Amino acid sequence: MKIAIIGVTGRAGSRIAEEACRRGHSVTGIVRNPQDAPTPKGCVSLAKGDATRPEELAPLIKGHDVVVSAAHFSVLKAAPLLAAVKDAAVPRLVVVGGAASLEVAPGKIVLDDPNFPEAYKVEAVPGKQFLDDLRAEKAVLWTFISPPAEFAPGERTGKFRIGKDQLLADSHGRSHISMEDYAIALVDELENPQHTQTRFTVGY
Repeated sequence: MKIAIIGVTGRAGSRIAEEACRRGHSVTGIVRNPQDAPTPKGCVSLAKGDATRPEELAPLIKGHDVVVSAAHFSVLKAAPLLAAVKDAAVPRLVVVGGAASLEVAPGKIVLDDPNFPEAYKVEAVPGKQFLDDLRAEKAVLWTFISPPAEFAPGERTGKFRIGKDQLLADSHGRSHISMEDYAIALVDELENPQHTQTRFTVGY
């Protein structure tokens, strides 16, 4: 499979690339300044381009089977990304989502909590808007994968649960997953699509 990853040098993007390479896929990493980017491990080739500009991104992703966006929502909005995907005729888009739009009770999401940290809203608010924009999109086969509340580098165990729109927590009430296990879930979805035009979540 030919996979284009936006945000390939970030913490999540680099682990997704590594997991894809582990399984024998070909990865193109879209970066603004390839000369300044750390070289990802494995099968990744870097391509120079600004993902916020559809006219730059479309030629770089053309011919790929799927685009994975692991970019910050404060930087990359849904509209230019969708425009590039359509222009390049890439059949699928998979987005590394956020936890703030997950439900903690019927009709109540994480972001609704009055104690939600103000500093996190820089990503959380546009992240929720990104998901809303995807849900209005009918032409692109998209998937939005929300991690749980704690999402950090850790161990690759291959053991996790899959949910829909509700925040997952373990038996101790902790909502977490390693970026390595999240990458497994995402590449599983790339290889065997089960959540087309919808959001799902993963956690321990």
